[in-house]
Amino acid sequence: MNITQLVTNIHPEVINWRRELHKKPELSYNEFDTANYVADLLAQFGAYEISRPTPNSVVARLIGNKPGKVLALRADMDALPLTELNECDYKSQHNGVMHACGHDGHTASLLGVAKILSQHKDELAGEVRLIFQHAEETPPGGAKELVDLGVLENVDMIIGIHLWSTMPIGKVGVIGGAMMAAPDVFNLEIKGKGGHGGFPHQAIDTITIGAQVVTNLQQIVARQINPLEPVVISVTKFISGTTHNILPHTAEIAGTVRTFDNKVRHTIPEFMERIIRGITSAHGADYAFNYTYGYDPVVNNHQVANFVEEVVVDTLGSGWVDKMAPNMAGEDFSAYLAKVPGCFIFVGAGNEEKGIIHPHHHPRFNIDEDALAVSMKIFLGAVTKYLGENKCA
Repeated sequence: MNITQLVTNIHPEVINWRRELHKKPELSYNEFDTANYVADLLAQFGAYEISRPTPNSVVARLIGNKPGKVLALRADMDALPLTELNECDYKSQHNGVMHACGHDGHTASLLGVAKILSQHKDELAGEVRLIFQHAEETPPGGAKELVDLGVLENVDMIIGIHLWSTMPIGKVGVIGGAMMAAPDVFNLEIKGKGGHGGFPHQAIDTITIGAQVVTNLQQIVARQINPLEPVVISVTKFISGTTHNILPHTAEIAGTVRTFDNKVRHTIPEFMERIIRGITSAHGADYAFNYTYGYDPVVNNHQVANFVEEVVVDTLGSGWVDKMAPNMAGEDFSAYLAKVPGCFIFVGAGNEEKGIIHPHHHPRFNIDEDALAVSMKIFLGAVTKYLGENKCA
């Protein structure tokens, strides 16, 4: 299989698929048209056993002519509740919904891999299982649901790719071990006593109390956690009040906590509530605190990470490998890694010369579409190395 030539030939078609998907984004748990689009293309390729574990997901199995191992490849399909500000002919046509995280590229790349592999089935020993997953952006996440439905049955290894706009085209991030953090969520309502802005002594000021809570929550990271332990506590929402002369009776605060170590992860809510309880009690207020555990950390299998790094070097060259550091984003690919050995990697998709400089979840997010070809080459390289009749691993 001449991977480079095959990818070069199909790259324009994959770009078109990506742009079609970009124009018609769908939110988590609502990817019905997207899943139908994927399933229809897979059916046209032939050679696949196609199933729909849920109405908004697709699994395609390509079984080689000889027995062997089972390699799963995953792409996510959902978009974000964001209004796109890019001006291009493939701009989102769905108001308030945008592919601002590259999932359209993930899906298109895996479709390209699917088309190529459908023409080279005879060269494989074993099975390639393509997972087109719904709802990566919204816990409890589509990955867990698909795992519970048995999509990893008999799978020996799984690989996932994320196009990464803050990494330049020409780099591939591979990490063995902890790669992405557990993204937990907290919500807090402070209940005080409303009143007139000119008579604060007659009220219980929830804004002042909330401000103290926000400031003191940072002391958890600064003073109660080992400084060598990566932890983030970010308050991302503070809503209270209606006008200039009314002290509001409630304040709503929300945010996220990011950790890698599970022991640390489960101590954070206790530390948070102790601070919240102390501050609100000191000022005569009440509170309601809710802490929701999100996805587990993404922890790559070291052996699989080494395998993928070899694939990158063999397929693209040694200069492509970026021994990147872990980051505090979260991903539900962790649900797959809890079941089978696997590796999740980043493919650089940023390009300053093309103006592709915006981070994920930004209304002007975009990708260098040359990264679609890179993703396909890595996936195909992994398939031929793991399942090819002349495989070296």
